[in-house]
Amino acid sequence: MNRIRLLPEHVANQIAAGEVVERPASVVKELVENSIDAEARHIAVEIQAGGRSLIRVADDGVGMSRDDALLCLERHATSKIQRAEDLSAIATMGFRGEAIPSIASVCRMVLTSRERGSDPAATQIIINGGKLVEVRAAGSPAGTSVEVRQLFFNLPARRKFLRSDETEYAHIHHYLTLAALAHPQVGFTITKDGRAVWQLPAVAGGEAAPQAGLRERMRALFANEGELLPVDFSASIPPPRAAEPEDDANTHFRVWGLIGKPGVSRATRDEQFIFVNRRPVENRGINFALAEGYHTALMKGRYPVCCLFLEIDPAAVDVNIHPAKREVKFHQERAVRQHVTDAIRETLLSFHTAKLALPATSSGGSRAPGTAVTSPSRSGDFARHPPAPVDKPVEFPQFTSLTGTALDPRGVAPERITGRSEVAQPPLPPPAPVRAMPDRADAAPSPIEPQPVPLLQVPLRILGVIGHLYVVLESDKGLVLMDQHAAHERILFEQMLQRLERGSAPSQRLLLAETVELSVRDAQFVRELLPTLNRLGVGLSEFGERTFLLDALPPFVKVGDARRFTLGLIDELKAAGQEVNTLRLGEHTVAKTVCRHAVKANDPLSGPELESLLKELRHCAMPYTCPHGRPTLIEMNYRELEKKFGRVGSA
Repeated sequence: MNRIRLLPEHVANQIAAGEVVERPASVVKELVENSIDAEARHIAVEIQAGGRSLIRVADDGVGMSRDDALLCLERHATSKIQRAEDLSAIATMGFRGEAIPSIASVCRMVLTSRERGSDPAATQIIINGGKLVEVRAAGSPAGTSVEVRQLFFNLPARRKFLRSDETEYAHIHHYLTLAALAHPQVGFTITKDGRAVWQLPAVAGGEAAPQAGLRERMRALFANEGELLPVDFSASIPPPRAAEPEDDANTHFRVWGLIGKPGVSRATRDEQFIFVNRRPVENRGINFALAEGYHTALMKGRYPVCCLFLEIDPAAVDVNIHPAKREVKFHQERAVRQHVTDAIRETLLSFHTAKLALPATSSGGSRAPGTAVTSPSRSGDFARHPPAPVDKPVEFPQFTSLTGTALDPRGVAPERITGRSEVAQPPLPPPAPVRAMPDRADAAPSPIEPQPVPLLQVPLRILGVIGHLYVVLESDKGLVLMDQHAAHERILFEQMLQRLERGSAPSQRLLLAETVELSVRDAQFVRELLPTLNRLGVGLSEFGERTFLLDALPPFVKVGDARRFTLGLIDELKAAGQEVNTLRLGEHTVAKTVCRHAVKANDPLSGPELESLLKELRHCAMPYTCPHGRPTLIEMNYRELEKKFGRVGSA
């Protein structure tokens, strides 16, 4: 007796639906993606009961003829690809041809479509649980409308696993937010239980001026777009060493969008929107790259806010590794991750030093018009954009006060500030020489968008100190508070790292050398980093195939277990990426060291010392957070003050 047999068509479709249709949001995703691929200019989505009872998606796209409308109900019927080779050049949202038949097998569906410029009569198809009920002519505007009712009516086991109506609608709303951000040139209307939720018009010039279109769409969706900085970074990714001769060309890579300015963060990743070739994706490597780009600018447990678009040759990314196409895989993951990190870090560094200066190119990447300029090296966070030397540089490990006098265990002289002091904005260090980008005749000029102005680029007047810790300043926009301890930490931190990067760090021999055994992959990783580790004071040398001899550490590393410290260091360097930051070795220890030596709460500072603190903070590369990611400055503008005093809206 044969035990292997073919499944019936409707059973196969329901199995496919289990992979594609997880919940009502999955249906909305597949139908909206089809509308976008059909060149829709406006998409209307109607939801009832969280999508359980009704999902209707209507568009004004190219539509389908009668034959195509019938054929789209067949599995693996698609207009997106024809050959297996087409999978390496996918430029559409969908391509498998599984969505419509999979959805139709688990609901009661009505599909109505009319092709643009064809027969005035539309084709309407009625399907119940995957079974064709009726095909008839109907009146309809050009485009396609898909109505899905009673989702999972024939799969009660799946239906009972759906959450509450509000939870299911929240998932739908999240996806539609992603779609609206990815396609500002498309208008969206959302109706929930008969009530209009969104009416987003299409943004004019959304494709010609994507940065402006994105900002306009974010302005319509969110209230905090003014806290975001523009990113536009381009680079070429060389082919891997083992590439075939026909694949030896460089891959163009671009990352653009908006990221939160220093100090803007959230407790979750809910406000991180990542797109690859306009497709919303999840990728752990990009998440790590984001965190790395914000290194020392975020507190532990906080996550960046961003809306980033990665543009890369479709042949260099695999979008076919997940049934719902949520995840992607890059052929050169490390290079993509490195460039995303570079784009984030350079945008944050340039926010303080060169607000919307000229376009430039730098090693490994180029900047598009309208973004700030830096010309960093690749060796470390602050060597990438070294701050200007201060009047009294800190000697390592000897520390000096803000005015150059030696610090005692408590801090500085016992003088206290009295009266007011005016601190004018000192001239910032000039940007490094830049090269102009080649003209792009095909690029449409984008309107100038108002950008956040760095606090340290405006005149600040010192008013006093409260709580023996917070310096009160006045700006042209309102009130500014500076944490004197956090500010001094940042100053000492950057000065200390500069000393480490200028040359070889001192090394202190261990009383007893220790052996460190690693896995094959870790041993290869460390072998490539040995020159850098030795330069930074870590006495590590090869002692066998997978064994290394540890006989020295930098003098500022005070640990009881040198071997455990080295293993933790290797894990941290692996997570950060080999080329991301060669100074990661000592950063945590440096941060702890400067925390002990920075001025504390209850350390009174005189007027000249406060002026010196502010002046030196202006010269830092990342002055808006301490090394632990806490803010050094907080602004409360006049509008916020007026709200607190009830003056907004008063006569």
